[in-house]
Amino acid sequence: MNWLRAVEHLRATRRPGVLVTVSAVRGHAPREAGAKMVVAEDDVWDTIGGGNLEATAVARARALIGAGSRSPETLAVSLSDKAPSEHGLQCCGGEVSVLLEPLDVVPSVVIFGMGNVGLELARILARHDIDLHLVDSRPGLLQPGRLQPLDDAVASVQLHPAPVPELVLGEVPRGTHVLVMTHDHAEDAALCDAALRCGHLGSIGLIGSASKWRRFQAMLAREGHSPSTVARIRSPIGLPELRGKDPATVAIGVATGLVRTFEEDAVAARSRRTTREPQ
Repeated sequence: MNWLRAVEHLRATRRPGVLVTVSAVRGHAPREAGAKMVVAEDDVWDTIGGGNLEATAVARARALIGAGSRSPETLAVSLSDKAPSEHGLQCCGGEVSVLLEPLDVVPSVVIFGMGNVGLELARILARHDIDLHLVDSRPGLLQPGRLQPLDDAVASVQLHPAPVPELVLGEVPRGTHVLVMTHDHAEDAALCDAALRCGHLGSIGLIGSASKWRRFQAMLAREGHSPSTVARIRSPIGLPELRGKDPATVAIGVATGLVRTFEEDAVAARSRRTTREPQ
């Protein structure tokens, strides 16, 4: 697998990694400037030349992964028999600078319901580097013409036309944040019930009023969900201090809360990696 496919593979499998690039070469070296490889906690793809150079870069990359670092850094390696070496002698005679760029696990979001609020929310979230799944059970709501505002999206956008939308819950990656905002309260209810039965999801948000949420709480209790399980769902979603009810204002409130969740998840992930016991 070459480095580009490796980057895609790590993103798809939601694993952190580091992209390592030979940024400059002075004198003789195994590879030219621009050579790349990708390092994960337990694997390496492609090569920047092998030997002490590559082993040193791999070790540093894995240290960055373990520390949860998000900042790129450079590393200079001398290929001389007189230079200090931890991973064997490599005496090509040159010096190589490498750039190490951490590859974060990007957030994943699924929006159920691409009505007016869903579309406005997708427009906002599409400006972020996330995996964005859009689901609707109605024919035509996910047509290219309607979704033209997403053509320049930074996000990786995946469309799921789904007559039975709750089946999509089994297809999204672990940790995906769920937003339920369909046109049909019965569909919302089925999605909330199904989401609570999934063990791999992130946060769950339901659009609607406080009275709608009280009805849903009673329904979910009748379906056998405990109060602590039902409490996984946040409803109403958005920012209560924003009083506007137009789709764009509601979407801004929902997106703001979700971005806060992204930041909290990133901090928690870095904390878990830095406190993990050595293998």
